[in-house]
Amino acid sequence: MPELPEVEVVRRGLEKHMVGHTIVSASVLHPRAARNQLGGGLEIEANLVGLKVGAAKRRGKFLWLELIDEPSGDTLPDLGLLVHLGMSGQMLVKAPDAPPNSHLRAKVELDNGDEVWFVDQRTFGYWWLGELVDGVPARVTHIATDLLDPHADISRIAQNLKSRKSEIKRLLLNQEIVSGIGNIYADEMLWQAQIHPLQRADRLSLARLEELLLAGKEVMTKALAQGGTSFDALYVNVNGDSGYFSLSLNAYGQTGEPCDRCGSLIVRENFMNRGSHFCPRCQRNR
Repeated sequence: MPELPEVEVVRRGLEKHMVGHTIVSASVLHPRAARNQLGGGLEIEANLVGLKVGAAKRRGKFLWLELIDEPSGDTLPDLGLLVHLGMSGQMLVKAPDAPPNSHLRAKVELDNGDEVWFVDQRTFGYWWLGELVDGVPARVTHIATDLLDPHADISRIAQNLKSRKSEIKRLLLNQEIVSGIGNIYADEMLWQAQIHPLQRADRLSLARLEELLLAGKEVMTKALAQGGTSFDALYVNVNGDSGYFSLSLNAYGQTGEPCDRCGSLIVRENFMNRGSHFCPRCQRNR
């Protein structure tokens, strides 16, 4: 599943290609792409036309387009088109004569002739059009800030983690505590901070928890600079280019490989219906 850096790469692409342009047509081609919309795809189609894209925003793994109704005289965004990429969603900028894609679920046409496609092979992603609450789509106001948010309070997040008697990795994956972290970056930040994924958060010092969060910020900043993490053709930016941070991973997917820090072999254990990858020597569960 795309995590924060991958979604941010897509957001930046949409910002470059969509902001300042007006939507002249919209089509929802698969019902699952609008499954959370009360009026379904027809509601999205009817209300997108004529709106100008004012900004492309993101919180954690969610991104959205701020939409302005210029004919009404408004200069502030009225609505937001929330985009959740799910497991395999892609937002791709295409020319009108682009070859068809069997996984195309929704698209819009802009006033410059470009089309923006929502391609989703596994159909876990979706679009949702609705009101903004304090600049955030109403559907995701419960999602916490992420580590790359300039307003993120690392100290407060650490205190929140410290107050909970649960495994630290489980808490990192909780999008209502800190957003944007998935299995890949949880493993990477825990490896960098030398913390076992099953270590209870309340048994870690605030200093260690802050160190962990800063490690996560560093890891995701590096991934963002490299285009995100790409393991197959599903993870691409709006131009269809894959990221390559997977070449730099220290823990995730490195089972049986020597730890870059101590040389011990990285192990994988089942955790929350997925896997945790860590160094048994550097990351002991004390």
